[in-house]
Amino acid sequence: MTRTPPNHGPLKLVGRRGHPSELEKATHPAQWHRPKVPTIAIASGKGGVGKSHLAANLATALGEQGARVVLVDADFAQANLDLLLGVHPRHDLQHVLSGEKSIEDIVLPAGKNVTLVPAASGVPELAELDDYRREVLLRAIGALEKDADLVLLDLASGISPTVASLCLAADEVLIVTTPEMPAFSDAYALIKLLHQQGLKRPPGLVVSMSDTPEEAEETAHRIRLVARRFLQLDVPCLGAVPFDPAIGRAVRRQEPVITAFPQSPAAVSYRALAGSLWEAPEPEPLSRLPKPQRLEA
Repeated sequence: MTRTPPNHGPLKLVGRRGHPSELEKATHPAQWHRPKVPTIAIASGKGGVGKSHLAANLATALGEQGARVVLVDADFAQANLDLLLGVHPRHDLQHVLSGEKSIEDIVLPAGKNVTLVPAASGVPELAELDDYRREVLLRAIGALEKDADLVLLDLASGISPTVASLCLAADEVLIVTTPEMPAFSDAYALIKLLHQQGLKRPPGLVVSMSDTPEEAEETAHRIRLVARRFLQLDVPCLGAVPFDPAIGRAVRRQEPVITAFPQSPAAVSYRALAGSLWEAPEPEPLSRLPKPQRLEA
């Protein structure tokens, strides 16, 4: 049974010195519950590789397949999922982390079966969350689990402590890269860091912006080869998204390419990846109705 955290009013996140009091221990988010639904973190070693496009379109594709998705913009200082999805939030995670709003106050619909948890943009003090605020975020997301089948976290680019801790808290990690050497190198650096910090299972690779299927396959093969040789780690390749001008046109329309150009190569690839990550549960068979009893004359 899930235990509801005690209601002690809005939570204020302030600097702490010395040992926590008994009240602070009781209200600390470590006493709350984390999400129980499967959580997928989407990360990348560097920016500009299509990570947020993957998050927005993967959530949309999963929603089309019937999954109830909570999409969290966890790039706290440079959030852009609201722009990619064409929604206009009034409040965001900045207000949750300051205690001004609850997470239920800021969520908004962002497509069929998709709920967006928006974040702020241009707030550098949120770029790196301390341990306490990271816990607040995870526990707040747990409050939304009753209406979700999956939680997707769109993380910031790079190998910061916040990115690493959120990856370690997730059930599955997707690392996005491109065939370009800097992206290839930074993706491996992120895999190495997560492995050294005790990631439970190897992250999955998604190769973006490849010109041909062969180029995507070669990129994934090189990363897998290096990870196997130096980390003794078998990194699976979960899919590839080709370079597709339709993605740029969809961005200008502030709409996922899945819905803007559903037959485009990128949309087809996003749907294929979504299908490999989640399967709709089989409907339970209808119980047989009892046969009507014959009335005695």
